[in-house]
Amino acid sequence: MKGLYDESGRYESPEAAVSGFSRALPSLMFHPLYLAIMFRGSQHAKRGRYGEEGWNINSLKVLRALESVGVRVEVEGAENFINLEGPCLFVSNHMSTLETMVLPALINPCKRVTFVVKASLVKMPFFRHIMITRDPVVVGRKNPRDDITAVLTKGRELLAGGTSIVVFPQTTRTLEFVPKNFNTIGVKLAARAGVPIVPLALKTDAWANGRFVKDLGKIDPRKKVHFAFGKPITVTGRGAEEHERIMEFIKGKLRQWGDDNAKNGGKNC
Repeated sequence: MKGLYDESGRYESPEAAVSGFSRALPSLMFHPLYLAIMFRGSQHAKRGRYGEEGWNINSLKVLRALESVGVRVEVEGAENFINLEGPCLFVSNHMSTLETMVLPALINPCKRVTFVVKASLVKMPFFRHIMITRDPVVVGRKNPRDDITAVLTKGRELLAGGTSIVVFPQTTRTLEFVPKNFNTIGVKLAARAGVPIVPLALKTDAWANGRFVKDLGKIDPRKKVHFAFGKPITVTGRGAEEHERIMEFIKGKLRQWGDDNAKNGGKNC
């Protein structure tokens, strides 16, 4: 199995010693590491030296930095996209900054990938230079009609060229999964491009959204990070049934992870 994964398509953070400082002050220890990674990556991107390998390495460094302060990550179902021929569309819920930073390490070594991102991400200090090199699909979040056109047009071009795409159909990051806020842009793009959808459920609230700077929120190692890739879905017709299947997969995994936390006495929640 490629990348981080074992033969069953799983990854789980290895058991490792966490320093007393990291255990007591995980946010204070993690964020300087994170900012340093982003700064160095940005400098390379500005000089035109930030390609696929650089993105993979930086994303893996963020994952390792999280693990170094005690955050534990579990990934399942990677075989569902690794074994696919050609590109696919990952349709996912969106909870925190963590998935944007870590998903490249989970996907890109196996299947070249980019994101549908809001325009503000290509204007952020440090990160904008990195994101621009990844040729993302950029949406403004002001005019829904223009956003749909951008996703369907550029998204189809990228997929036709062999690049897979991660799309978060929610309007913003949220801890709760609200089906009415989970739009159908994923099934529309997959239908138009003729590619399969790989549903992606995630629980990443170990990296909270910050009060003043959204990307620099509290790190809570008590909360286990989960990613689950579902079986590929081929969109037929108008895609309503497939859209429901994606949402049911995400809701089911979130329920499962919530139940697991409850059984563990709330240690990870």
